[in-house]
Amino acid sequence: MQSIKEIQSVTALYCRLSRDDGAEGESNSIANQKRLLSKYAKDNGFTNPKFYIDDGFTGTNFNRPDFQRMMEDIDLGYIGAIIVKDMSRLGRDYIQVGYYTDIYFPEHNVRFIAVNDCVDSNDGENELAPFRNVMNEMYARDISRKVKSAHRVRGNAGEPLSPPPYGYIKSPDNPKKWIIEPEAAEVVRKIYRLCLEGYGNEQIARMLQEEKIEVPMVYWKNRGEGRSGKKTQANPYKWCKTTIGKMLALQEYTGDVINFKTYAKSFKNKKRIPNSKENIKVFHEVHEPIIDRDTWERVQELIQKKRRRKPKKVEKRSLFSDILYCADCKSRMWFDINSSNPSIRYFNCSNYRACRGTCPTTHYIRDDALEHIVLMELKRLASFLKQDKEAFADLLESKCNADTHSAEKELNKNLQQAIYRNDEITRLFAKLYEDNVNGKVTDEWFLQLSKRYEDEQTELKQRIFEYREKLNKLQTVSSSKDTFIEAIERFLEMETLTPTIVKEIIEKIEVHQAEGTGKNKTQKITIYYRFFGTLVIPTPAEVYTLETRQGVAINYLPQAG
Repeated sequence: MQSIKEIQSVTALYCRLSRDDGAEGESNSIANQKRLLSKYAKDNGFTNPKFYIDDGFTGTNFNRPDFQRMMEDIDLGYIGAIIVKDMSRLGRDYIQVGYYTDIYFPEHNVRFIAVNDCVDSNDGENELAPFRNVMNEMYARDISRKVKSAHRVRGNAGEPLSPPPYGYIKSPDNPKKWIIEPEAAEVVRKIYRLCLEGYGNEQIARMLQEEKIEVPMVYWKNRGEGRSGKKTQANPYKWCKTTIGKMLALQEYTGDVINFKTYAKSFKNKKRIPNSKENIKVFHEVHEPIIDRDTWERVQELIQKKRRRKPKKVEKRSLFSDILYCADCKSRMWFDINSSNPSIRYFNCSNYRACRGTCPTTHYIRDDALEHIVLMELKRLASFLKQDKEAFADLLESKCNADTHSAEKELNKNLQQAIYRNDEITRLFAKLYEDNVNGKVTDEWFLQLSKRYEDEQTELKQRIFEYREKLNKLQTVSSSKDTFIEAIERFLEMETLTPTIVKEIIEKIEVHQAEGTGKNKTQKITIYYRFFGTLVIPTPAEVYTLETRQGVAINYLPQAG
């Protein structure tokens, strides 16, 4: 008789396939693994089956999307059993596989079964399992050696080892050859032409964005080509100056093939390391050039000339570099130093539209002005604490109670609703599975409904995690009063700003855009203290005036009430 916990637990059916497994034929295909695991789970009474599938991922690396998702579900207590086709599907690193099967799974009360290897953790330790793990790793090591050898032969023969760069595609007649893709190639020519006309990388990127030319990652995605790299870019037309720089330095555009640019230290470590010049192989005029060699070389000369001399070392950090935000668009503020006058250190909104963002104004503020304002505000806090510590503590207590009580109540309500619905879906899963076993629900209908339940449960688990995180933070706020007072008291002893004091006391600072003109020009600064947000201190605040440049002064309003 199964316990309620066992009935509610999910049975994880884990499938994995990599290109290295191709030699083993159809037996290791994802479809075959799914059939085998589904049948095993059904025949042996395992409830709530859920597939975790990593298709195209090596067994020597455990940073696989669905494997990591499965580990997260184990940590949350949702999984009661894991079933795999054989030990090699879990992985081909005998140390890591041993850790999971001997330590991690038992610690989390997860039953582990490898069907074809006759491994079941409920039967106790399997004496052959460690030997299988070693043999699986030896297989991966041998495959890696063979792949490297074939890779070396192909590379030395002049065959391109990397995917074709933006502007080229593989020839449909011969995938070992690159041919020009006219649309993308024209963009490459445009970039080189603009560079020769004197435009910088940032200017070129801005022009391409204004013309709504898709960035390479979006271009490849729309063509159905999977490429590694950043895929979360919100604006499909926002080119990066570093992308332009890489394209301007790419020798392949002259028709050359360059092999062995990077290498990996071992088959377990996939990190690519730049190769030494003598180990790089260059093959000239292998494919049709997009850029003629003379143009490419002139561009390289221009790039070298544009590189400025290394400036004198100037500290490009500020006390506020990680905590300063735009009050309007909430983007982080960028810190910079005036190149002609290094004494002027300032912040701008990183999302300013002139820098291809969406924020209409810069929210410019001088670093020295900000430091003076924050120092004044902390002195006000310290003065109030020194005059009446009890009143200061009451202020923090009232702020905490007012801000957290309603939020905590709402979060608890949402959390309970999400937990109830998650448990309800688990029960529905169990009922659906039983109906499928008894023939009341067809396999097709079972797959459709189970997918719907699975998607909803994944979203619910994420929400439950977020609600609990927020509640933990609110509970931290409730017990943080003494910590905050101690930090202010330490500031009383020094009365200067240090990175440690700033991080202990301040969570973030929001900078508003300056308003008004002439002598009436003002700018508001809002300080959010750790745990308590904005604080209204019952002492008068000074207004600080800074002459940002000759004839232009700004009155800073240090704290919003």
